[in-house]
Amino acid sequence: MLSPLYRKKLDELLQTCRANLPDVNEKLITDAFRFSLNAHKMDKRASGEPFIVHPYEVAMIVAREIPLDDVTVASALLHDIAEDTGFTINDIKEEFGEDIAEIVDGATKIEGMFENYEAKQVENYRKMLLSMSNDIRVILVKFADRLHNMRTLEYLNPERQVRMSRETMEIYAPLAHRLGLSRVKTEFEDLAFKYLDRQLYKEISKKVIAKKKEREAYVKKFIKPIEEALKAEGFKFEISGRAKHLYSIAKKMLSRGKSFEEIYDLFAVRIILDTDDRNDCFTVYGIISEIYIPVPERFKDYISLPKQNGYQSIHTTLIGPEGKMVEVQIRTKDMHEVAEKGVAAHWKYKENIHSNDKQMEDWISWIRELFDSSSRDSTPRQIMEGLKLNLYQDEIYVFTPKGELKILPVNSTPVDFAFLIHTEVGYKCIGAKVNGRIVPLDTKLRSGDQVEIITSKIKKPHRDWEKFVVTHKAKSDINKFFNSERRAKIEQGREIWEKKARKNKFFISEDELIRLISRLKFESLQSLYISLSEGKITADELYDLIKDKNKLISGEIDSPWVKTQEKNFTHKIKETENNLFETYIKSARAAKNKILAGGDVKDIMFSYANCCNPIPGEDIIGFITKTEGIKVHKKSCKNLSNLFLSDPQRLIDVQWPEQIEDEFYVGIRINGEDRPAMLNEITSVISSHLNTNIKSVNIASKGTLFEGTVILMVKNINHLNELINKIKTIEGVLDVKRFEE
Repeated sequence: MLSPLYRKKLDELLQTCRANLPDVNEKLITDAFRFSLNAHKMDKRASGEPFIVHPYEVAMIVAREIPLDDVTVASALLHDIAEDTGFTINDIKEEFGEDIAEIVDGATKIEGMFENYEAKQVENYRKMLLSMSNDIRVILVKFADRLHNMRTLEYLNPERQVRMSRETMEIYAPLAHRLGLSRVKTEFEDLAFKYLDRQLYKEISKKVIAKKKEREAYVKKFIKPIEEALKAEGFKFEISGRAKHLYSIAKKMLSRGKSFEEIYDLFAVRIILDTDDRNDCFTVYGIISEIYIPVPERFKDYISLPKQNGYQSIHTTLIGPEGKMVEVQIRTKDMHEVAEKGVAAHWKYKENIHSNDKQMEDWISWIRELFDSSSRDSTPRQIMEGLKLNLYQDEIYVFTPKGELKILPVNSTPVDFAFLIHTEVGYKCIGAKVNGRIVPLDTKLRSGDQVEIITSKIKKPHRDWEKFVVTHKAKSDINKFFNSERRAKIEQGREIWEKKARKNKFFISEDELIRLISRLKFESLQSLYISLSEGKITADELYDLIKDKNKLISGEIDSPWVKTQEKNFTHKIKETENNLFETYIKSARAAKNKILAGGDVKDIMFSYANCCNPIPGEDIIGFITKTEGIKVHKKSCKNLSNLFLSDPQRLIDVQWPEQIEDEFYVGIRINGEDRPAMLNEITSVISSHLNTNIKSVNIASKGTLFEGTVILMVKNINHLNELINKIKTIEGVLDVKRFEE
């Protein structure tokens, strides 16, 4: 028997389901609610509330904000059971069937997968994405779970707040965008922004609220003539104005280097037409362009060329009253449904999926491509970086010679295009024509380009391609090819050696062989097998060298081959050092007074000296090393006088580029009065300022005082100085200064 409180909650959930879902199995949802309530009866949330509040709210989000079906709602009610209670996935399967058990299992596996690059984490994520391509309800439940957790994040400690916010901003928000869930993506970004830069969030939020009445009055004034014109033309429509979400305003401020007051396009007007004819959107664009002057370069037609996530709309910017720029979006009701709910609006159950549902096929294809079998040749870090790359990149639209549209990330090259067409086309690519002209393979494509790939039957990919391709598929396929080629050579070399050993009835274990070949200057057993397959050493030569093991170990074998190898090895090292040094000297002197620290001059490698850890904004100087390129030091570095005395010719002027995206290690030492929560307050102040990344903290108490060091990443000297000043304002902090050890 349910208590009145829980009876009321269940009734509210059922009522929401009836209002938003096409069909509701009320018994299924009631049973799932009761099961979850029983499973979590002893659990509490960080807020102190009964744990059942969380799965209930997740189910309400699914039913109200991203409605799909009653199975998804039931799965949301049960999503934490396998992880947090004594019940298992098998228990759920027995009680509710295989579909719900698989959704709960998939949603359970996602949690915590983005915290590091462990192979196990990546493999779980691979399974989740592939299961998601079979049943999109897995990720919808997880999105709802993360939304409620982010909405109640104030109950967690600052460290977990920042970690979850960063994870939400880096993975969940872009994935929601990629799947077309605009409303979910927007809320993810704003909720994460609130904890990643508390000060800027409060500043923008306060100003947006303060200008609400002024904004509403202006929007009303702006849309009045549009409403009159559209009604006169007989259109059925909804028109509304809204403030842009806080994170998008912050991005505009930071990217344009302007204050809140200098950003004019802080709100947008949306026109939603009740029509099935998409051409009506273009007619409406023509009508409003007669009322207000459009900004031509800010017109975007996502109806003729939809985004890869299925988004369709016309975007234009008009010059409204008082000369203010207003962004206007025009779309049909169906387009708006897809824009808000994305993949959820498209999903059809497996038995009803039509072969011509191109949008659904594209989503599934993209999901599978992210973690196809070729990814197994990549490291976990490469896989996760590839994932982030695919989630974040903006798109360009290019065409095949036959006029077929292809969508690629910004900065894609003809090689990316070739691998998009087919892996084999990528492997055999020898050249490309863009708009009828032959271009280098590292040319960056632009929207509207027509691309033709020139292939050869005997061609194979170049290692250099990895330096300029940007798509996950191209990187993965190239990596797969060279790994496969290397494995084939190793296997061929192994067979050559084993055949020779068998013929001479010579037995040697792999461990012993590894020990012997190190005397022959082979780095590994694999490099020996590759040399055998490439004919750099024959099986006869190898057998002659190692048949007398003791002599080889003692160095008594007087072999011309060994002497040649040793001589080549020594010469190669010396030649590499000298050539590298001469290249840097020549390049550096030729580019003197033009060098930008950070590698902006070709063929010159830069690194930053550990002895002084320079950061942008500080005076710097370069020292040309023999093997590490140019080491960049602060001009105040204590080691600079020794470097000058050793060889003044190696010192070279360097300067920071105007913009640099790198982050730099820096250490700060803090001391003060010890008190409860001091560490939490220090880390919170640091991490909340410009999303500063803390790498390590080491603080120890000495009586009533504490002393410690924090290693963190900063963008420049101003970033560091601002941090130091903020930490100094913390009650009890006596001194904060940078240290360079």
